[in-house]
Amino acid sequence: MGRGPSIEARKNASDAKRGKIFTKIIREIGVAARAGGGDPNNNPRLRVAMDKGLAANMSKDVIERAVKKATGELEGVVYEEVRYEGYAPGGVAVIVDCLTDNRVRTVADVRHAFSKFGGNLGTEGSVAFMFHKTGVLSYAAGADEDRVTEAAIEAGADDVVVYPEDGAIDVLTSPEAFADVRQAMEAAGLAPDLAEVTMRADNDAEVSGETAEQVARLLRWLEDMDDVQNVYSNASGLG
Repeated sequence: MGRGPSIEARKNASDAKRGKIFTKIIREIGVAARAGGGDPNNNPRLRVAMDKGLAANMSKDVIERAVKKATGELEGVVYEEVRYEGYAPGGVAVIVDCLTDNRVRTVADVRHAFSKFGGNLGTEGSVAFMFHKTGVLSYAAGADEDRVTEAAIEAGADDVVVYPEDGAIDVLTSPEAFADVRQAMEAAGLAPDLAEVTMRADNDAEVSGETAEQVARLLRWLEDMDDVQNVYSNASGLG
């Protein structure tokens, strides 16, 4: 039997992945600060992005530099938001949100990814109507359903979804209320296992077998691209 990767190789791979995550978060902080100002108390999107950075163990100095570059206090690269939409195999709808300094490069890379895995890049609006922007606070199996539900209602959440197969719970909010609801839940001693503002599909597209594998490979490829911030799909059955 061959030996597995060395400790150094595994560490290098882990560092590279961490670096890619940091790059995505820094871009998001920059765009949020440039759009809504550098004060997170008056800029909910920036507040969410900064919280994401702290959760990923990003230092406050790095976060502050990203904000200063975006607001003009320090020189930095200007990124713009671009959204691409398309279909993966099996009719799965896919949204790809990017932050880029070169639209030509990014659209070429995204188009190549869809083609490579049997999908098609669509036109603007071709699949976005199937999704809605939602704040989600997720609680793993074993969370106290009554406590979470009561606290969520008190905090102003829109809905609470309990999954009967494993008892996991999602608290749903509007994007605007997300930060306040999260803060209230944490203050109640109910910190979520995962909290994000995401695009949720109105209906799922069930895939299986080889089609599911192709869809999963496409989504992973897109998520790993430097210019891609978030990938959303309505795929169900990927495992």
